[in-house]
Amino acid sequence: METSRPTVIVFDVNETLSDMTPLTERFVAVGAPPGLAATWFAGLLRDGFALTATGRSARFVDLAADNLRDALRADLPEAAIDAAQAHVLDGFAQLDLHPDVRPGIVELRRAGFRLVTLTNGSVAITDSLLTRAGLRDSFDLVLSVEDAGIWKPARQAYAYAAQMCDVDARDILMVAVHPWDIHGAAEAGLRTAWINRDARRYPRAFAAPDQVAVGLDQLAALLAGAA
Repeated sequence: METSRPTVIVFDVNETLSDMTPLTERFVAVGAPPGLAATWFAGLLRDGFALTATGRSARFVDLAADNLRDALRADLPEAAIDAAQAHVLDGFAQLDLHPDVRPGIVELRRAGFRLVTLTNGSVAITDSLLTRAGLRDSFDLVLSVEDAGIWKPARQAYAYAAQMCDVDARDILMVAVHPWDIHGAAEAGLRTAWINRDARRYPRAFAAPDQVAVGLDQLAALLAGAA
């Protein structure tokens, strides 16, 4: 069991920090079924992971746009696709944080941790999210896999974060809601914390997280108790 605490906490962004449920409303607003939001995002991740498995990469926004266009075609006429696509994708720049994020970030920063983000999306979207929430100054670095050259959960993506933070992998705690992200980080030698807001069962095939919390506020309390 680890006896020393990590010095750096790296956060996934999409769904871990940002609440993406408002995107569902944007699908409904353009005339698509609400369930299409989850289907589209899963397809986007699928294609990103397929590229990752073959050693290639693409920008999140490009895959998001391509997958969204295909997803919308089943319910919208071709003439409406461009406007609908723009309306949904513009929603990323309007997302807010989950309620547990702000108090968790404040406490983790107060406890002396260096805070960093590592997203499969863009630096610009993360910067906007944190700036609008008044938390940008709490983070030392805002990182994207676009600069790593490959998506998470590839080992190289986490190695890039360690390199940019100038620390050993075991000095990093990776925080995510996605089990695939937790698994990838663990395989790369990072410590991990799974945020399980929805009382889900963790997949047994994946490397188990070192910490489990229902929100970032609870994670902050757990780490403070272990200090």
